[in-house]
Amino acid sequence: MSGKRRGILFLVSAPSGGGKTTLCEAILGSVENIVRSISYTTRAPRPGERDGVDYFFISPEEFDRRVEAGFFAEWARVHGHAYGTGIDQVLSETGEGHDMLFAIDIQGVRQMVDRFRPRGVPVVTLFILPPSWEVLADRLRRRGTDSPEAIATRLETARKEVAAAWSYDYLVVNDRLEAALAAMKAIIAAERQKTALIGPALLPRLTGEEAGTGGVPLPSRKGASK
Repeated sequence: MSGKRRGILFLVSAPSGGGKTTLCEAILGSVENIVRSISYTTRAPRPGERDGVDYFFISPEEFDRRVEAGFFAEWARVHGHAYGTGIDQVLSETGEGHDMLFAIDIQGVRQMVDRFRPRGVPVVTLFILPPSWEVLADRLRRRGTDSPEAIATRLETARKEVAAAWSYDYLVVNDRLEAALAAMKAIIAAERQKTALIGPALLPRLTGEEAGTGGVPLPSRKGASK
């Protein structure tokens, strides 16, 4: 039996200014065997962004054609721009055993969970929370890319997004970057060790039994000896 396990999809959401881009970049630069999901978008590149590295920048017309063709695993319109993830990239990377990291909005998370969890692809969702609304507003102002009106819109959207965080597997408060990064690394490490993920490849070699058969059940708390 091959020792290769299927890759995990780590889906990371946060309100604008929550720090998900910074945290995801830090994960990609410090955690092995995890690759970036490169989204397609209709928005213009920001300073320093590169086509095919940060995003695939395409026209609204081309984006709509790809939607009609069923090209995207998920897509959404956020703050007047469209974003989407190609199905082929996800299937290729996870099939090779590579974990994937997505900085993705709530709409996209719901689509990805609905599409891939029923097919047995491991999906883990994380929501990055700001320590307070005051801190989030200050971060948006210091970013210097939005007008006061746009910032107000983003804060209004953020309140709706945070209300949806209950549905995520994990919550990470981004008060100090180092602490938030450590929490994300711990989550990734724990998910990679789950029996359901690595057991089918590891246990048969040690027990001589087919995956999912045999094994000694653990005693319940009620029946455990004292």
